[in-house]
Amino acid sequence: MHGPEIRMNCRRCLSGGIMTVAEIAQLLGAEVVCHKDLEQKEIATACGSDMMSDVMAFYHDRGILLTGLVNVQVVRTASLLDLDAVCFVRGKKPTPEMMELADENKIVLMETKLPMFASCGVLYKAGLKGNQAPDGI
Repeated sequence: MHGPEIRMNCRRCLSGGIMTVAEIAQLLGAEVVCHKDLEQKEIATACGSDMMSDVMAFYHDRGILLTGLVNVQVVRTASLLDLDAVCFVRGKKPTPEMMELADENKIVLMETKLPMFASCGVLYKAGLKGNQAPDGI
């Protein structure tokens, strides 16, 4: 497997579906690059997408967004939806403008070298859930 060795030892998440930013970063081999002071913030759900229109249409929980898209619209979308964190996958790095906007809005930013599919899979396997679709969809 490419990337960091992945350990699935987050017992709290496996039993309750909640992780801290620090636990997520550890699982993904990610570096928190904005708001390290919020590493103990709890995250209950995750969403992976490069299409901000899909995130806005279908993601209705506070949580973490995993994306390979690197532009200021990602942070604006996260702010609009009250997301707690954004993780950039595939080694992508946020721009200074994105870092400034995330800092102003208290949004954690992190970077991982893992691809999106693997990142989502790691978090799902550890017990973090995705957004639940409305009944009938």
